[in-house]
Amino acid sequence: MSEEWIADRMHRIDASGIRKVFDLAAKLADPVNLSIGQPHFDTPQPIKDALAQATADGHNGYSQTQGIAPLLKTIQDHVDKTLGQTDRQVFITSGTSGGLMLALCGLVNPGDEVIVFAPWFVMYKHLVTLAGGTVVEIDTYPDFQIDVNKVRDAITDRTKVILCNSPANPTGCVASSEQLKDLAELAAEKDIAFLSDEIYKSYCYDQEFQSPAQWNDQTIVIDGFSKSHSMTGWRLGYMHGPSALMQQMLKLQQFTFVCAPHPVQWAGLAAWDYDVSEYVEQYRRKRDFMISELRNDFEIHGADGAFYLFPQAPWGTGTEFVTEAIKNNLLIIPGNVFSPSDTHFRISYAAEDAVLERGVELLKKLARQGKPSV
Repeated sequence: MSEEWIADRMHRIDASGIRKVFDLAAKLADPVNLSIGQPHFDTPQPIKDALAQATADGHNGYSQTQGIAPLLKTIQDHVDKTLGQTDRQVFITSGTSGGLMLALCGLVNPGDEVIVFAPWFVMYKHLVTLAGGTVVEIDTYPDFQIDVNKVRDAITDRTKVILCNSPANPTGCVASSEQLKDLAELAAEKDIAFLSDEIYKSYCYDQEFQSPAQWNDQTIVIDGFSKSHSMTGWRLGYMHGPSALMQQMLKLQQFTFVCAPHPVQWAGLAAWDYDVSEYVEQYRRKRDFMISELRNDFEIHGADGAFYLFPQAPWGTGTEFVTEAIKNNLLIIPGNVFSPSDTHFRISYAAEDAVLERGVELLKKLARQGKPSV
């Protein structure tokens, strides 16, 4: 094989730092794993039963590219009732990741700029690269709050998209209504596409979830079932926005993913009606436990939603702290996976209570022992 075979874009995409930690986990005996960004509970049984029934009923071929009619109608009715906008079309995607790819490849031309908020979900940067665009980072350290004035100052004649994620991965931060409203109105004022990643919307602990789409009817919303219903491997998401834009995304889906997994879409109907409030309350309690145990040893901001904490390393860099943690059988993610800054690390508290208890004891021990001498 010749190195010249490899497309230039691939050299601008690094292997995921999270994946590297997963590889390390495979080599450790009984690690305390606080690294995985997916729910710790299994997919609820009624949803699994619906999937089995769908396969038994023969729903195993392609569906329509936009998704099966019953699921489309269910979600469309909800979106219409919630937002009350006359030109907002829903379609079903192959996970939220598939939706993000369709949106960015459908919007971004080579050389276009996409504004993201650092720290950001790892996929954003690389999907923008795939589309030929350039990421423009808005630094939100240390408190992870969105400063709309910074966004305004960052806008150029090449700015094409503002990408917002609230509740956010990796910080767990939930943007305020005022921040989202100002951001949505700025995008409308400047005629910039506004992309809202709402995959964690079920996990808001201290305030009601707010979608910026209510203040900007051109907002493109991406959502799904992975985090709320522990269906990460099922690849079922959805997108909604202005119909003319959705038709372009659908065209791209037709020639890439073809459709979301057909039997999983039927299971999505069962998922839609399944009450996940019990799991949300579990994670609220886990969040409270983690903060109460760690706040004396770590500086923690955000943590209003999702199932992540993003503490500042108490000594050294984020990478140095995480390296020492892994030596002590504790798996966490260095913050430089999510931004150029190497000051923080990510904890996922989507784990059993016993694992969290072991984890906080190790974290406190590591914080108090200080940076190891070389």
